[in-house]
Parts: sequence; C-alpha cells; structure tokens
Amino acid sequence: MKKYDYIITGGGAAGLSLLVRMIDSTAFKEKRILLIDQNPVKTNDRTWCFWEDTSGIFETTVSKSWSTLDFHTDKFNRQLDISPYQYKMIRGIDFYNYAVDLIAQQENIDILKAEVLKIRNTKELAIVETSEESFGAGFVFNSILWGKPKLLATDIWLLQHFKGWVIKTSEPIFNPEIATFMDFRVSQDEGASFVYVLPTANNTALVEYTQFTNSILEKEEYNKRLSAYINQYLTQANYEIVEEEFGIIPMTNYLFKTHDGRIINIGTAGGDTKSSSGFTFQFIQKRTSAIVESLIKKNHPYLIRSKLYSRFHLFDSVLLHILHYNRMEGRRIFELLFKHNPPQQILKFLDNETTVLEDLKLVSSLPKWLFIKVTIKELYTRLFRS
Repeated sequence: MKKYDYIITGGGAAGLSLLVRMIDSTAFKEKRILLIDQNPVKTNDRTWCFWEDTSGIFETTVSKSWSTLDFHTDKFNRQLDISPYQYKMIRGIDFYNYAVDLIAQQENIDILKAEVLKIRNTKELAIVETSEESFGAGFVFNSILWGKPKLLATDIWLLQHFKGWVIKTSEPIFNPEIATFMDFRVSQDEGASFVYVLPTANNTALVEYTQFTNSILEKEEYNKRLSAYINQYLTQANYEIVEEEFGIIPMTNYLFKTHDGRIINIGTAGGDTKSSSGFTFQFIQKRTSAIVESLIKKNHPYLIRSKLYSRFHLFDSVLLHILHYNRMEGRRIFELLFKHNPPQQILKFLDNETTVLEDLKLVSSLPKWLFIKVTIKELYTRLFRS
C-alpha cells in the first residue's frame, strides 16, 4: 500500500482550495500529497459568489466584481452601496483550471482519477480504498458528502436548488457595474424563491433562479421560470443562452462532524456551508486557511469550533425553523433586514463576523416575538440533545 503524508479526497472547491493554500505556504514542499477525484471537471459547472474587502488568494480567478447591488421585493427596492466590500464572482472552470495547473507543477503532489469507495481509520494511518487500490496517509482531508446524514427528529433539512443561464442579448440592456443580489419578485408559493443577475457586459449576464424548499423542481420548470423572469424584468428582445448551470446545496442545522480520527471533513461534508444562506466559498477559505496554519504550527489539523460558531449556528437554526415551518416568508425577513440596516452589516453578519451588539441591532429589525419564541425553542432543543 502506497503511503502519503496527506490525501485529499474530492477535487471540488474545498479540496483544491486546501491544496492551493498548502502550495502557497511553501511549508509542504517535502510532504507527499495525493489528490483523488473520480470526475475532474472540464466545464463551467457552477459559479461562486462572495464578498470581501481585500484581495484573496484566488483573486486572479475573479471574473467580475461589483460594489453596487440591487435588492427587490414586491414591496421594496433598494440599490446598495456595499463598499468597502466587493461582491465577487468566480466561474468554476476558471477556478479549476487555475488550481489544477498549479498542482500539476508540484513534484510532490500526485493526482489520481478514481472512485473513493471507503475511508477508514487505523491507529497510525487513515486508509482510502479506491476502485484502483488502497492508500494510507497521516491525515485524509475528505470533501465527499456520502449522501444525506441520519437526522434527528429535530434536525431541519432544506435544499437550496438553482438553475442559471448565462445569456447574451441582442441589445445592450445591462449595467455591468450593478449586480442584482436578490430579486424576490417571483412566486413565493413553494417557499423562499429569488433570482440574482450578474452582468459581465452590457449584453451578457448570469441569471440564476434559486429556491429554498424541501424538494427540487422538474427540469423544465426551472427553464420556464427563468424565461418568464427574463421576459418580465430584463428584456423581451431576443437572447442566446451561452451556458447553463444547476446545483443543489443542503441547508441544515445538522452538525456535520469536522473530523473522525485521522479523517478531516472539509467543504459541505465538514459543515463549511452557511446553513441559512448556502454561501460556502468564503467559509471554505477560512477553514482551509486555519487547517494549513494548524498543520504548520501544531503539526495537526484539528480545529476546535469556537463559541462564535455556536452563536451563528443558533441564528441559522432559527431562520431555518422559520422557513421550514412557514412562520414567515423568507422575502419579508430579508426585506426588513435590508430596509433597516446598512448592507455592510448584513454581509458581515452572513459572514459570521459581527459582534453580539451588532447581532442585536440586526435582529431588532425583525419581528421580535416570533424570533424570541423560535430562539427559545431552538435553545431548548439543544439542551435536550445534550
């Protein structure tokens, strides 16, 4: 059995981000590393959006950024100046190509195309069994989500599912300096539903239809809703669909295990998806950066979840409870937040970076009695679990 210092299973955002950070640190040049991925992506299968006020490690892959965002509901509209934040977009294919090209230049990193069948612990190694052979390592960083976990009766599991078109219009209809962050002017009958529009030129934009619901739609239904939105709010002129993307992200208050012995879970499998919004990319960057730092300073990747995580996980659970049990429409929650708070504070909150005082100011703009009741219920549930 061939042995490595580290094995990374899964070549998506989490696995590749960790590898790029290891390369960037220069502290792992003498370590033998193996990346295992069954189906390396060759097309633009997704788009990641996030915000930051500095340049990140993947800045060269950012295809477009905006400092002005539009927000819409049926009752409220606002244009948001989010500076000093920049709302950034990275196309999946640009990210994959950048990371894989960089990895291919490293003599200490091997890449294997194979299916991971099982990962298990021994006393001294983590073992990865693949369709080709088995490998051992001091630590395995796993980003593969092995299906839906076994939930407790009190756990909530919603799906954020989305279909996007990159369209090219026959007329210059977009302002490429303004992106639509959320547009709730679509039917909310099935649950929280919105569209975002990311223009990259005056005639080109990614238009994405998104829902937070228990189940996904029929394939053709996404197309109908995208077409209806474009015709009603963007243009009735001709347009060409240049690219398509589709994805499903779990939104759950289930506590994913960050590690099991020498197996370290990363990405969605490690709880790096923001459960109330689905935002993942920046949380992956924070986690992988902390893992690399811990490996360098402590010679292990184990991270203790902070009290901050517990606080924001509670907030996420409260929002998921309200959405799941239809206690209040999602569009009304976001409407009140953006109506009564600076957008920078909301983005900071969604990044889990606000102080307790800032949290209280944001929450005070929402229906207090409803949120207090649900918070008490969630706290009771946590006490019962412990």
